[in-house]
Amino acid sequence: MRVGIVGSRIYTNKKKIKDMIFMLKEKYGDELEIVSGGCEQGADLYAKKLALELNVKYVEFPPLHHRPSVYCPEPDYLYNKTYHVRYFFMRNKQIAEYSDRIIAFIPKNHKSNGTENTLKHAKALGKPHIIIN
Repeated sequence: MRVGIVGSRIYTNKKKIKDMIFMLKEKYGDELEIVSGGCEQGADLYAKKLALELNVKYVEFPPLHHRPSVYCPEPDYLYNKTYHVRYFFMRNKQIAEYSDRIIAFIPKNHKSNGTENTLKHAKALGKPHIIIN
């Protein structure tokens, strides 16, 4: 089960993300794979850190203008491009396509354009998705 964990860069409730990953690990065991965008702040940061701490498979899709990490399933030659904002949106679509479901962590009353874009792709693909505040 590939679960995309995405969210706002200002999301700080590490406990909610940890509890969710732990619950998913209990349910899916070794079949669980956490998917994220590799952002170094907020929900992406916690998804990566906690998945690895809880010994859960982890995959990330950074935007094409970043360098890929060892967790990126795509070939290195696709990355290190010149910056363009569209690369964030392409990454969001990759996450939605690769994941079986999406869990978005967004603070209440906060607008997160990137996260909402990922959710839009998940909806278009008919993938289950939820928002947690």
